[in-house]
Amino acid sequence: MVFIRLYMDSGIEIILLGTGGGRFATITQKRHTAGIRIIGSSLNLHLDPGPGALVYSVSEGLDPQKLNAVFVSHSHPDHYTDAEVLIEAMTRGMTRKRGVLAAARSVLSGNDVCEPSISRYHQQMPERKIEALPNMKFQVADVNVSVTEARHTDPDTVGFRFETSDFGDFAYASETEYFQDIGRYYEGARLLILCVLRPAGKPWKGHMTTDDAIKIIEEAHPEQAVLTHFGMKMIFRGPSKEARLVEAKTGVPTVAAVDGMRITFGETIRARVNGRKPQEGLNKFF
Repeated sequence: MVFIRLYMDSGIEIILLGTGGGRFATITQKRHTAGIRIIGSSLNLHLDPGPGALVYSVSEGLDPQKLNAVFVSHSHPDHYTDAEVLIEAMTRGMTRKRGVLAAARSVLSGNDVCEPSISRYHQQMPERKIEALPNMKFQVADVNVSVTEARHTDPDTVGFRFETSDFGDFAYASETEYFQDIGRYYEGARLLILCVLRPAGKPWKGHMTTDDAIKIIEEAHPEQAVLTHFGMKMIFRGPSKEARLVEAKTGVPTVAAVDGMRITFGETIRARVNGRKPQEGLNKFF
């Protein structure tokens, strides 16, 4: 799970409350799973609220009733499980039509391989519902959002790129395999968060490996890359070892996220874990 807090005076703080993904990491909670929270003066968004999103929001003092947007990238449990209960929180227990729901087509309507993962009952309560399709753009509060293409076992999977007026862009690629020109979606983004389920040499169709991350980063050239959403093979291999491989191959500072990591995205990129003082340069910190 990732939590992102936006402060107009100090940048964006990204708090990774959990960094696991895939079936067995989710089942065992070897790494926590719960999604991404983005909070600012006018924005309070939870992205990909998988198992634990509600519990970890509450335990971290993040009131889910303050949400005004819920995003879901695709229709797999480690990305959508807590979406309905967060919609209930956002709509004040389903008593007020408020907030935005932006989700992949499969999440809202299903497709040939996935059933809808948010009920029609819950879909009707947000004030605005957006079917997120690749290459579309929309605005939520004071943030411009671009929907990026992904190629995953749910064919409707999408990623998201967030444009801030003061500090440039950061992006979340969601789950995807590498494909030609994927890097163009993320060119110019200062911070790129990649869901790297598997280590180098362990390909699985529809998912990202360290080898794929290297290709994407070489194409996009972000200022900083963060690897997260680790499956069991990645956890056993050692995510930090894989991050060092990515950095050595690409020259881009790269860090393997750990549960509880906080990244401030502003004029500089700073990070801290377990209350330690933020430091510049994630590669220096970990």
